[in-house]
Amino acid sequence: MTKKDKNTKNIIELVEVYLSLGTNVGDRLDNLRQAVSLISEFESCEIIKVSGVYETKPWGYTEQDDFYNLCICMQTELPPYELLNKCQQVEKELDRKRDFKWGPRTMDVDILLYGDLTNEDETLTIPHKHMHERAFVLYPLMDIDKDLIVKDKTIEEWCELLDDEEKESITLFSEKLNA
Repeated sequence: MTKKDKNTKNIIELVEVYLSLGTNVGDRLDNLRQAVSLISEFESCEIIKVSGVYETKPWGYTEQDDFYNLCICMQTELPPYELLNKCQQVEKELDRKRDFKWGPRTMDVDILLYGDLTNEDETLTIPHKHMHERAFVLYPLMDIDKDLIVKDKTIEEWCELLDDEEKESITLFSEKLNA
């Protein structure tokens, strides 16, 4: 996707990006509202669609409260590492603590897809390494685009491949995140 910069008349490439947001500490719905609001203020970015809010069982470390999760589709001019930095600033602003892997958190913002970019290093892996295995990512993505292709399958096809336990770990909480 391209657009023209009003000041310079240059053509600017916009990249379609998908983010996953999750929270299980404090007022989970308000945490999501705040995160979406902060993301909507990113320079050179425009939110296109926000999924419903899903309540999900914890994944990895299970001795913690359930999560609220959603996904965002946006267009951006930001390079991937700059976008990652901004996502981490949202986590910090919402008091994210990184005590241990898969632990409780006020906010987790992950870049799932960044156009057709593939990247794997210690800082950023795109597409997100486990996104096709997790109901808390796949179901919100289905709200946005069930035909979105990840690793040669649609989101809908990936959802069908989830085991019963994973499918039962998620319920739609709200179709819309009311501001």
